[in-house]
Amino acid sequence: MDFKYIIVRKLYRLRIIGGKHTAIENLTKSIPKHLVGDAKLAVKNLCKEGLILQKQTSYGLQVSLNPEKIEEILKIVEDEK
Repeated sequence: MDFKYIIVRKLYRLRIIGGKHTAIENLTKSIPKHLVGDAKLAVKNLCKEGLILQKQTSYGLQVSLNPEKIEEILKIVEDEK
């Protein structure tokens, strides 16, 4: 499974970009339970690449797509079609 594509596509489809954010747990809801750890690792790698931004809130860690890297994100979303 290409978790990078799944996660980026889901964030893009829901328009979670920049100031709008969601919990990592929401991104892994559609993934089988035994693969959730791999999906969370993919989120961590996307953060290192700068495609996903992290925001610490009082209710936990939240993530969103980086609006400055939207062209790279579009390539990922469109290349997998």
